[in-house]
Formats: sequence, structure tokens, C-alpha cells
Amino acid sequence: MVSDKTLPVLAILGGTGKEGPGLAMRWAHAGYRIIIGSRQAEKAQATASELNEKLGVTTVQGMENEQAARLADIAVLTVVHTAHQAALEGLREALQGKILVDATARVDFRDPRPPEPPSAGRMAQELLGPGVRVVAAFQNVPAHALKKNLGASMDTDVLICSDDLPAAQQVMALAQAAGMRAYYAGGLDNAVVVEGLTSILISLNKHYGTKTASIAVTGIDSR
Repeated sequence: MVSDKTLPVLAILGGTGKEGPGLAMRWAHAGYRIIIGSRQAEKAQATASELNEKLGVTTVQGMENEQAARLADIAVLTVVHTAHQAALEGLREALQGKILVDATARVDFRDPRPPEPPSAGRMAQELLGPGVRVVAAFQNVPAHALKKNLGASMDTDVLICSDDLPAAQQVMALAQAAGMRAYYAGGLDNAVVVEGLTSILISLNKHYGTKTASIAVTGIDSR
């Protein structure tokens, strides 16, 4: 698929881990130009080449995180939670004027427990300042399911939190483009609850022997 030049350019920062490549694959399949970011440009380029080959496209690039952030319209942070603050501090200047989607869930997979407030999204907003519009989203999306059935809808809902509703609506459109249902769930302080749901999903996965537990919202028409 050829990228649609009317769509925003997306940078997946820390995009060589578990969740980043899956999101990148779905958005690239939907026509978005994708920049994979990493602390090591070579690692980002290797991931980008792999995704291009799998999709039969040339619209995924790889580069160092800061350059990726500067070239993007919307950046998506998918680093492990222990790298969250350091990553933001290093990218503060490059992210000015952008939307940052923070997918961080501060949960230890070995001992899953809900995190204490403030939310990762609130921390990011306070650190980055008013020049960056932070949206918390995708914390509960099972990475294992992202690379399956491209082009088909995923049976998962995304709760999207931001103090900036227009920015949240742009991220809702991204979720929908990736085959997910999206719901605006209030401001960034609410995102700590969304992070906590990750601890529940990990516990469900462990107990029931699966990797794809997710959440669903009922009683609301999200169209």
C-alpha cells in the first residue's frame, strides 16, 4: 500500500520493542508514513526494513529517536516503563509543537500491581510543558494481537485520556485506523486507572493461559 500524504506522519519512539512494531505495522498497512525511532539508529533501521518487507511497502523508515520525533506530526512513545522519564527528558525539545501519545503502563509484568498516581501521561505533560499535547492511549492493547489479521478489526477497545479533546480525537482516529474501537475517557489524571487495568489483564493472561486479554466498553456507540 502507498502512503497517503494527507495523513499525519507518525513516529514510534522506542519502536523496536513489543508493542511499537505492531502498531507501526497496522498504521503502515492503513496508509500512514511511519518512522521507527530507537536510541540506536541501526536497530530502528533493521526494524523498519523488516516491516517494509512484511508489508511490501517502502513507507517505514528507521532513525534515532530525536530525529524521528522532529520529523513526525504525531509521536507515539512505546518505551518500557522504566525508561519513561529518561526518554521524555531527552526528547523534550524535539517534541515541542507535536502531539505525543504516551502508551506507558507503569506495571511490572513479573508482579503486576496498579501504579500510584499521577499517571504516566500526567507526568509526561508536566515534564514536556504546554507546547506538547499529551494523549494517553494504547496501554491495554495486547502486543501479541497487533500483528495478526492486518486489515481486519481487532476485538479490543482503547480508552483515550487527554486534557486536550481535539488531540484526543486525532488519536481516536489513529486507533480506528488500526482496527480498534476508541473512546474518550477524560483527562490525563484518569489515565492512571487505564494503566492499572494493565495489571488486571496481565493477571488474567497468566491465570487463563493466554496473551490476548483486552477490555471492551458496552452501552456506548463510539461511531
